Amino acid sequence: MVGVSKPTYYDILGVHRYASGDAIRRAYRELSKRYHPDTTTLPTAIAQEKFHQINTAYTVLISPQQRAAYDQQLWQNALPPSPTLHDIQQMYSAYLDPAERPLSAGELFALFLLGLTFVGCLLLVVALGLVRSGSVST
Repeated sequence: MVGVSKPTYYDILGVHRYASGDAIRRAYRELSKRYHPDTTTLPTAIAQEKFHQINTAYTVLISPQQRAAYDQQLWQNALPPSPTLHDIQQMYSAYLDPAERPLSAGELFALFLLGLTFVGCLLLVVALGLVRSGSVST
């Protein structure tokens, strides 16, 4: 029989190794609501065990110092996989989804200038078209 490996804290919370603190918090909130012994339909013993695992995983992964120590212990003999661009963006982003982030004042101003330039170009094309069509017919 092949040895069954113990699930990591990342597996328990269902997050990637490079998940941000916000992603960990969201996963914890969802799982704690689902498996809390007072709110689940699971037998009490199973719910308490699962809830304890979720709390332990969250406690370790949400603390930067404990998470670093856990990662070092967990992957001390294995080379960590190279993070993808998406993983790196999630590590350094306060927002998980760029669509959730409101536009800043600078971004709104840049969009305004872009729109103004577009309208100006359209007016210039129409004016040149009218001038040229008037000079060709004479």
